[in-house]
Amino acid sequence: MPHKFIRPKILLVDDREDNLLSMESILEKDDYRLVKVTSGTEALKVLLKDWDFTLILMDVEMPGMNGPETAAMIYEREKLKHIPIIFITAHSHGDENIFKGYKAGAVDYIYKPIQPDLLRAKVSVFVELYRKNHQLIEQEQLLKQINKSLEVEIRDRIVSEEKVKELNKQLLKNIEKLESTNKELDQFAFIASHDLQEPLRKIRMFNDFIVSKYRNKLDDEGELYLERMQVACGRMQNLINDILTFSKIDVTKESLEETDINQVLDQVLENMELLIKEKNAKIVIGEMPSLQVFPGLIKLLFHHLINNSLKYSNHKVEPVIHINATLETPESSGKIKVNQYWRINIQDNGVGFEQQYAEQIFTLFKRLHANTEYTGTGVGLSICKKIVEEHKGYISAQSVPNKGTTFTISLPADMSFATSTAPDAVSVNEQ
Repeated sequence: MPHKFIRPKILLVDDREDNLLSMESILEKDDYRLVKVTSGTEALKVLLKDWDFTLILMDVEMPGMNGPETAAMIYEREKLKHIPIIFITAHSHGDENIFKGYKAGAVDYIYKPIQPDLLRAKVSVFVELYRKNHQLIEQEQLLKQINKSLEVEIRDRIVSEEKVKELNKQLLKNIEKLESTNKELDQFAFIASHDLQEPLRKIRMFNDFIVSKYRNKLDDEGELYLERMQVACGRMQNLINDILTFSKIDVTKESLEETDINQVLDQVLENMELLIKEKNAKIVIGEMPSLQVFPGLIKLLFHHLINNSLKYSNHKVEPVIHINATLETPESSGKIKVNQYWRINIQDNGVGFEQQYAEQIFTLFKRLHANTEYTGTGVGLSICKKIVEEHKGYISAQSVPNKGTTFTISLPADMSFATSTAPDAVSVNEQ
């Protein structure tokens, strides 16, 4: 930031006191700081200690060291070369002395007797030049500081960009590693689940054999244990089936078909007809779109979500499920093209849950209720999430305890333009 400009300082050099007083009286009206000396030697002594003078007014003829000689000595010092010198001279001096003065470094002459207006005018010109010179110096310093700051900023930005590039490379490596690990986990889950089928079948077979051959020889407690074993085997079979389903979910471009979601829902409800009648449930479906999807997986998606709403229905009221779809267009910036998303809501009036668990319910094996209260494996909603994400979509849930839950599925209207990230317009907090 520029410094506040101080009062101009002028050095008056003349061997006669009356001349010094005369110049002082003329210049004091302009608020200058005036320093008076009576010889060239004294002038040099002052300038050795204080070199920040705006101007020097110096008599040409002085005993000892005259004006031009003093000027020559002054300008030998680098720090003093910026100070302009105006010589004060009598009319009697010839051109030769004037030439010597200019050669010594003088910038101007004022002749005696001094005219006050002329002196003030010339001094004001050099004072203004001094001010502008200092402003230029300060601006130059400021520009140097700005330039230095820019250099630092550019250097830091280059370093930051390099770090970002390195982090992006590392991120890509981590993504590749994660995808590879996920494939290995899917393969492991498939193989493990498949291998579990055989011993489970044997357990169920031996259990049926014991029941059919030794039922009459077992007491009530023995029959109860066999019944519990059969139920546990059934639960294990369901879990294995769900894990196999989860591990085999894979959507490719070749598997996509233009599918009428209305027909998909009709098929799902037809398969669930007995459960719907048992629950005395009412399902209201609005007009659904046609989408490029994997029909079998989308059918499984709606089966799990409708089954979830029926399972967690409120015993105090008859279940009502509303299914509707709306077309959403995320906000775009500039000329960047954005994809549209179909938002499908499955809304029920069931028992609901605390909203803080809205993301946890999609975690594999995560259950908010005990097995004794509601049956299930804790895999169903994880399957739903994976199916939706394989279709480049997003699924979320909004719920209030004892008032019901709304599952929101957002699927791209154009799969050829879809990205792996759902738009902000379908965030988890929106309805």
